[in-house]
Amino acid sequence: MKKLVFGLLFMVAACASASSTDTGNLTAEELYNQGYEQMQDTAWSRAAVSFEKVELEHPYSKWATKAKLMGAYAYYKDEKYDDAILSLDRFIRYHPGNKDIAYAYYMKGLCYYDQIVGSERDQEITQKANEAFEQVIVRFPDSAYAKDAKRKQVLIRDHLAGQEMEVGRFYLAQKNYLSALNRFTTVIKDYQTTPQIEEALYRQVEIYTILGLNKEAADALKVLARNYPKSRWYQKALGLSA
Repeated sequence: MKKLVFGLLFMVAACASASSTDTGNLTAEELYNQGYEQMQDTAWSRAAVSFEKVELEHPYSKWATKAKLMGAYAYYKDEKYDDAILSLDRFIRYHPGNKDIAYAYYMKGLCYYDQIVGSERDQEITQKANEAFEQVIVRFPDSAYAKDAKRKQVLIRDHLAGQEMEVGRFYLAQKNYLSALNRFTTVIKDYQTTPQIEEALYRQVEIYTILGLNKEAADALKVLARNYPKSRWYQKALGLSA
């Protein structure tokens, strides 16, 4: 997918090249191609500056529109994600009918996706990545970007479920049973297709048993038995009532 994105993006590059590094008298096309050459040399930061100059010095040229995307890609490769997102938001706002609009939405998702941290830390960025990819899937369902967004959402949802489990286990260790139960219930309701679902059901049985809510514990155990009869978490749950 990265090769596809890179190839599609660079198809808009002009054939001519700008050999000068003095941007004072360069046309929009020359500035644009200077940025393109800098990207080929992986000089991402310099390329981003060149593309920014296209927008600032030649805002009404056809190259300014292309420069927004190229600049965003350069910032992305330079791991300056906030700058990349700003460029993408400008492109999305001012060019909603552009042929590369699906790519812009997808790249915005990548900017968040590449910043995802471990499940033990705050997951605001993970949520934003999920929302950005959802926009790609809803708006451009038949695009190659939507297919990759769906694949990445599977990993994102697994990550979000893992974070809920981390917090739930923490509350459980603190004997804050209701708060823990809320976290595990969220996994069961919102992340049913993730691997964490089996442990979440077990934790429900565990907490209900601790609280003496035998009917609720039995109901949770039935769900675990019906859906995951061979799970080690089901076997552990059986031991709770032994």
